Amino acid sequence: MTHFFRTAVLGSVALLATACSAAAAPATPSPAPPPPAAASGWSPAPVVPLPSQPPPSLVVDAPLPEQLAMGLVVLRYRAENLRIVPVYGPAALDVSPRIGHIHVTVDDAPWHWADGSGEPLIIQALPPGPHKVWIGLADPTHKVLDSKTVSFVVPPGNHHH
Repeated sequence: MTHFFRTAVLGSVALLATACSAAAAPATPSPAPPPPAAASGWSPAPVVPLPSQPPPSLVVDAPLPEQLAMGLVVLRYRAENLRIVPVYGPAALDVSPRIGHIHVTVDDAPWHWADGSGEPLIIQALPPGPHKVWIGLADPTHKVLDSKTVSFVVPPGNHHH
């Protein structure tokens, strides 16, 4: 062995032996654990099964006037107590924390579309005048759990979208 290596190894062994033979110092008390998620205003981390979950709800913002003036409807939304993901079917009902998607209907159309992206809804080329968009928060089997209707007016003007 080289002199440097032998000195480093022997020094480490001596340090380890000294540390092991020293009397254990009293442990300092550990800081208090953080408060539960519910007490702190946060929802639980979506990484463990939840034994019980509050009912899901939907929050939808009104479209911004600047975009409406251009003929563009941008609707931000969020689900509470449900994660929006593109997963469907009865087997997904057992996923915890709860998952789902949204259904969207414009102006009472007899049809709707489903979206599992969680991204804002962007609707363009609506004619000037009053409109409404219905958004339903649905479970993986398409059962609607909560819904909101947003009414707005697309003003007349230059619509470039």
